[in-house]
Amino acid sequence: MQSQAHTGSYYAATVNKVTDYAPLQGAHRADVCVIGAGFTGISTALHLAERGYNVHVVEANRVGWGASGRNGGQIIGGISGEAEMIRKNGEDCRELLWDMRWAGHDIIRERVRTYDIDCDLKFGYLDVAIKDRHLRDLDAEHERLAAHNFPFEYRMLSKEETHETIGTKAYIGSLMNMGNGHLHPLNMCIGEATAAVKQGATIYEQSPVLRIEKGNRPEVITEQGSVSADFVVIAGNAYHALEKKLRGIMLPVSSFIMATEPLSEELIGLINPKDLAVCDPNYVLEYFRLSADKRLLFGGRCKYYGSDPDVIQKNLRPRMTKIYPVLKNTKIDFAWGGTIGVPINRVPQLGRVSPNVFYCQGYSGHGVNVTHLAGQIMADAVAGTCERFDIFAGVKSLVVPGVHTFGKPMVALGMLYYQIKDRL
Repeated sequence: MQSQAHTGSYYAATVNKVTDYAPLQGAHRADVCVIGAGFTGISTALHLAERGYNVHVVEANRVGWGASGRNGGQIIGGISGEAEMIRKNGEDCRELLWDMRWAGHDIIRERVRTYDIDCDLKFGYLDVAIKDRHLRDLDAEHERLAAHNFPFEYRMLSKEETHETIGTKAYIGSLMNMGNGHLHPLNMCIGEATAAVKQGATIYEQSPVLRIEKGNRPEVITEQGSVSADFVVIAGNAYHALEKKLRGIMLPVSSFIMATEPLSEELIGLINPKDLAVCDPNYVLEYFRLSADKRLLFGGRCKYYGSDPDVIQKNLRPRMTKIYPVLKNTKIDFAWGGTIGVPINRVPQLGRVSPNVFYCQGYSGHGVNVTHLAGQIMADAVAGTCERFDIFAGVKSLVVPGVHTFGKPMVALGMLYYQIKDRL
């Protein structure tokens, strides 16, 4: 596997710091070796380093190279597959799951504050409705927020209020939640990596892992070095194909984003004066928000697996201008894509491939929030506290034979299926 630089994204072009950690060379020892320096791996490493563990992180490319540094930057409450986890674990876990669905937000706020991470963190979010069934779901969520005395502002908006708030008639209503928000994900990930190193962690970049030698003290092997550790945490998500036991238990789904040129204050006043992140409820969804320098970052899923900015723009621009015709002549400065992991049952996958080799993956588009929670849970599990870990690990992952080999055509069929469901 050849290591790569960051994709040509808006985030990579506006990063605060370009990381340049040395590759892994020679034999090293650690308490914990983490494979992958995205949000899951870095969150795990920082939680462990704060507790005094000697942590080494091995990354094939750069910190935040995968989905963690390319995503929409939306901090969304909730964990996909909650109903399945309650069905498996019983009603007793319902309240614990409610607390966990917001825990990642709290960790992000605390990290930004404690380590002074400059990542354009802002709060304010709009879940929008396209059909009546979407409004019913949002009403139910509004009732859950009220029942749990949610501490941030939230309210349902009518079709007219939604139009006034985000300048489009594309939606029939929405739920505004000032507890959800948005940020610059690559700057967040790199900021946390910097914090982890200051706490004593070691990060190796440009070091693809060749294999894991399991045993009482597993060893992570790269071309030029190795790390032996008491525990290993696999945190490669959709970009990990090393461990055969993890192949076929989630679908690699492509998602794409484009960034406009900076918008005028007049345009901003028309389309998003409150600087909210917006997401629709479809399976083949669309999401958008403003960057710190007032570009519209517009994203969605489509039946394409490459990285050509022109093709990405060709797919996304018509969808953006359908929502905002006023942007029809707006220049697109960046367009990029990446891969997210989606389990068949949508439940994030936390488990073990051997007693001291853990894995954590599959967030179904809720990654900014849930990866931060997952890192804390993985650190707890290493330390021997497994209450939250077991809620996830107890849900059996469904296997799709051949997805590792035929992933793209299978995902294309899945996209067609979900597009039909969205139209119903």
